[in-house]
Amino acid sequence: MSLREDITSLLPELRGYARFLAKDRAEADDLVQEALVRALAAIGGFQPGTSLKAWLFTIQRNAFYEQARRRRTERAVMDRHAFAADPGAMSTPAHQHGEAELGDLARVLWSLSPLLREALVLVGARGLSHEEAAAICGVPVGTIKARVSRARAQVARAMSEAACTDA
Repeated sequence: MSLREDITSLLPELRGYARFLAKDRAEADDLVQEALVRALAAIGGFQPGTSLKAWLFTIQRNAFYEQARRRRTERAVMDRHAFAADPGAMSTPAHQHGEAELGDLARVLWSLSPLLREALVLVGARGLSHEEAAAICGVPVGTIKARVSRARAQVARAMSEAACTDA
């Protein structure tokens, strides 16, 4: 299989990770497209024998944070000129409906700090190794392991508390 075919086979994984990052289907699709454009432009920089998935996730993560910084800058400019949108409208979670347990889990996941949530999603939901997640986040493997462990403990505690209050 060629490198381009390998990239194509990872599209569902990229879309899933983009949905986690962006929380919006359209933004996620745009993020995947941006990541693919960047990956294809830099395909010569891919090191054979390393994880293609980790390489693509790193590109996608960097694109996401670059876009987020750009949006913050744009928002600050708009705020200075009094054209900002109602901030309360942006705070509503995208997925308020659904089954109670899934809703509880979503609320618990989004209540985690961004670093813990990212580590848990990369390792737990996206199936990356601790080493791959560490490479994507640019931190030591031990840091990822600690973040995943803390995130799992917080999720378990919160879900246990939610189950006790529902009973």
